[in-house]
Amino acid sequence: MLLIKSKFKIAKRLGAAVFEKTQSQKFALSEARSAANKRRGGRGGSDYGRQMLEKQKVRFTYGLSERQLSNYAQAAFAEKHPPTSLHVSLETRADNAVYRAGLSPTRRASRQAVSHGHITINGKRITTPSYRLKKGDVIAVREGSRRSPLFAALTEEKEGSARLVPQWLKVDLSTLSAEVTGEPQYDQTQLGLDYPTVFEFYSR
Repeated sequence: MLLIKSKFKIAKRLGAAVFEKTQSQKFALSEARSAANKRRGGRGGSDYGRQMLEKQKVRFTYGLSERQLSNYAQAAFAEKHPPTSLHVSLETRADNAVYRAGLSPTRRASRQAVSHGHITINGKRITTPSYRLKKGDVIAVREGSRRSPLFAALTEEKEGSARLVPQWLKVDLSTLSAEVTGEPQYDQTQLGLDYPTVFEFYSR
């Protein structure tokens, strides 16, 4: 599992969105002040620095090791639309889908839930966070884990109070489950991750 020594330090360099706990108004204001100071200083970044920054943003957002992200990028190179292919590969990881469905508060927590056997895919327990989901797959909290403090509160939530669920997932909190109903769509503006620049880094 990827260990994070200082989330706030990393988020100041890469942006608040890489970690759930840094997505706050206080952090955003601090980040805005830092950005303004850099602009006044007139410092420009190199192409390598820009590419490295985007690569690290993707890596920390999804909690991947350098080798994992490199492997995903290399596989996407062979596809017709590399950015879309990379996005689909990352979004349809089991740990990310559990997080996106609102069955876990953070990607780190969802990775632990999968690793510890709390999650099933189509009724079968899995322990591999990188498990690739496909359309029609059903993710669910294992029956024996539903009374765990990790998930007990979820059944008491109303559908509208859950985090925004992407269109490719259909969530049913009453059964602590979600079905993959489509394919993730890559929108750089909405996502905040520049995959083409990541490919530039790996193409050096």
